[in-house]
Parts: sequence; C-alpha cells; structure tokens
Amino acid sequence: MDSDALNTFLMVHHRGGISNAAKALHRTQPAISRRIALLEQELGMPLFERVAGQMVLSDAGRVMVPYAERAVAAAQDAENAVRALARPDSGPVALAVVGTLASHKLARIIKRFTKEHPNVDLSLRTATSAEVSELIRRGEATIGLRFHRDPSPDLDCEVLTSERLQVVCAPDHPRAGRRVKRLADLRGERWVAFPLLPERPEIMAAHVFALFQAHGLGDIAWTPVDSLTAQKRLVEAGLGIALLSQSNAADELQSSALKTIAVGDLDASQDVVAVTRRGGFLSAASRRLLDVFRARLGGSRRRPA
Repeated sequence: MDSDALNTFLMVHHRGGISNAAKALHRTQPAISRRIALLEQELGMPLFERVAGQMVLSDAGRVMVPYAERAVAAAQDAENAVRALARPDSGPVALAVVGTLASHKLARIIKRFTKEHPNVDLSLRTATSAEVSELIRRGEATIGLRFHRDPSPDLDCEVLTSERLQVVCAPDHPRAGRRVKRLADLRGERWVAFPLLPERPEIMAAHVFALFQAHGLGDIAWTPVDSLTAQKRLVEAGLGIALLSQSNAADELQSSALKTIAVGDLDASQDVVAVTRRGGFLSAASRRLLDVFRARLGGSRRRPA
C-alpha cells in the first residue's frame, strides 16, 4: 500500500464519502472508488460499510485510521525535508489557530513575518483547539496555536504565554470600573459566552463554564454566541457581560468601548500553546515562525509540556 492510497482512504473518512473526497482530491468518483477497492483487496477486508445510505468505517477501518494518519504525515515530512534542502528559508508553512486567538496582535506578527520572509508561503486556517490538534496530527498543518496543552503522545506542546481572564461590561454598566468581592456577586447578570457544542467542542467554552461552577455560578442566565466579535458587540450594547482574556478585549478596553469589573476571588488564566507533531519535520521557515511566536506572544512564561 502507498501513501496515495492511504491519503484517499483518509479523505473518504474525513469528508464523509466518495463524492466529497473526489471533490477535495480533484478526481472522479469512480477513480476514488477504485482506489479504495484496490486497498481493500490488498488488505483482504472492507474498510467501509454502508449504514443508512452513508459510508462509515468498518472495524478494520477504525483500526487503520491512526496508522494511515501517521504514514501520510511522514510522507509529507519527507517531501518537505527534501525540498527544504534547496530552499533553507522558504517554502510552505501551514498554520492552524484557534479563531479567538486571531487577534490584531497575531495579525501584526504574521504580517511582519511574511514581509521579512517573502519566499515563505504561509497559509492560515482557524479551528477549535481540538481541531487544531487534529490538523497537526494528520499533517495538514505544521504549527498550531491553541488553548491549553493536548496530552496526546503524538504531539509536542509548548506554552507560549498565559492570558488572564477578566470580566468585561458596557461603559454605562452600573459596575463598570468598580470592584466586587466575588464572581458569585454577578450571579444576577446575563452572561455572553461560547456555546458548549458536543459535535464541535471548544476548550475555552468548557473552561469558562467550569469557572462559573467553581464559583457557585452553575445556574446562570446566559446567551450562547459562537463569535468573539459578536460577543463583544453585544456586551458593548449592554446586553450582557462576558469573561474574556486580556488580548481578546485589548482594543475595546483601550478605546473605552468596554470596561472591566474587578472581581476579588477571580484568579483565572488560560495558556496559549504552540503545537507541533512529535518527531515531525520542521523546515527552517517553520522553526523561524515558532521563534517569532516565542518572542512576541509574551514568551516570558514559556515552558515545555
């Protein structure tokens, strides 16, 4: 079996069927079906089953997935390593970032990096923390930025900085710029927060609600909003208060579009972590970008996972 066959198998799995895989790989559906059939013939057992009109992994397919992901990622590493010999500080670098980290600060860092390294083809995509790890694990991204460490043995995690969480409100809120003793004193407020979605989990949402529960705020009035920008606009309009990191609200606080409410018993933060694949190849450009993140994302608190 070769890496193309394994990549085709993974694409059918991740895209949910032959048709979507064919579109992603720019091939015909019969070509994808034939590739899967040849792989199944070579292995001597089916990798997919049809259930209610959908293609799902068989027992053999489920066993196959992690090995196929490692093999495809290793093949990509080999290609990148060879190409890097001729281009020591150029070539592609794929970056995956949690959407709420894509702030003005990160945008400025990336803009400066691309200006200083014009031969680097830097691509960026946003995802949840769990999805960032999956993209790195499958070799679809070179470097990931997510919240908190991933315990997977396939990944290397490095804490770049730790951002404090703070309560923000509208400028005309009665408690704007004031202090309360406990987070529980804000129980009667309506909160704006990321929704807890089982099908697309985000560690930030789970972290915030865990804090609420730890401070006796398990049962609160809240509005689920899956966009950081929308959250801030709702808070600015006085439709709720929110628990945000310093960088997420930095611009609005500087312009006085938002104000903070100091909370005496709130000592919470979230780690911003760089994720790479353990044992994976990192080109000179990838290593340089990691160094830039270490230096400019508040790297004084770096520590290995």
